[in-house]
Amino acid sequence: MSALIEVQGLSCGYGSKTILKDVTFSIERGEVVAILGGSGCGKSTLLKHLIGLYSPQAGSIRIAGNELVGTTGADREAILRHFGAMFQAGALFGSMSVLDNVMLPLQSFSQLDAHAIEIIARLKLRLVGLEAFADYAPAALSGGMQKRAAIARAMALDPEILFLDEPSAGLDPLTSAELDALIRRIAETQHVTCVLVSHELASIYAIADRAIMLDQSTQGIIAIDTPQALAQSSDARVSRFFNRGQVIAPPDCAASEPTHQG
Repeated sequence: MSALIEVQGLSCGYGSKTILKDVTFSIERGEVVAILGGSGCGKSTLLKHLIGLYSPQAGSIRIAGNELVGTTGADREAILRHFGAMFQAGALFGSMSVLDNVMLPLQSFSQLDAHAIEIIARLKLRLVGLEAFADYAPAALSGGMQKRAAIARAMALDPEILFLDEPSAGLDPLTSAELDALIRRIAETQHVTCVLVSHELASIYAIADRAIMLDQSTQGIIAIDTPQALAQSSDARVSRFFNRGQVIAPPDCAASEPTHQG
């Protein structure tokens, strides 16, 4: 069986500026994969191309065996239905309640009646622990709760793949750890493949089965492996990212919880 996500020879950027060149990797069903690297290496650029917000300069992106690049119309929409996305700031609509935000994808892309849509949306809020906050405005929620609401909305259409852009950005260590646990639980209980952009070491260790490390100077991938293996890499660029001037042990090797790295 082929991988759920297959990227071959991908070059991408904005206009004539190339950010990434000849990127190739695959992600299997059920994996949780982190895209990581230093500032400006192209993490968010890669994510935006994977979810179809931009067209690459060259290369192929196949989702469940179907080519996304160059596909239009109903065929493209069918591929995009595999996705759910949580953006860094949550991107909730402030003029709508939390429940209305979660119902919106169902209203836009399903044929369900209003009663069924509300039931499903409330179930998604229960999934992320926000059922009691359905009628709240997004502004009334804490930062961590807004991230949870955004995940509930991303899960509304039961996607096969959940993309998350810096899910723990701006959160305190405890809230970040709680969100990490939620993402891992959703991946395991809902059988969702997760792809996340992150630079938070604690989150990478807690969530990711594998990590794809990008490098600005080479404009591509310099390592793909488990976080634990990457932490022991002989490549100075990789070890600098994971060690950051100190020895940071993977959770299963540490005597205590890993230190949250902001």
